[in-house]
Amino acid sequence: MTGHELLRKLRRLARQRDLSLLYEARPGKGGHSRIYFGRRFTTIPALTHEIGPGLLSKILRDLGLTRRDLP
Repeated sequence: MTGHELLRKLRRLARQRDLSLLYEARPGKGGHSRIYFGRRFTTIPALTHEIGPGLLSKILRDLGLTRRDLP
């Protein structure tokens, strides 16, 4: 799953749960961004990069979600 796909799924889930979702692009060489999901947040790599299973688990854990929560 790429960062774009994850962001799209999180937006859909935020709409379903009536939560705010904010994507904040961070300037700089690394290309990392920050996602705010309700009151929680996490950092993700550049949207075009592939997110491995371990990193995906960490991102979801930071946001208080599980893989089953993603639509």
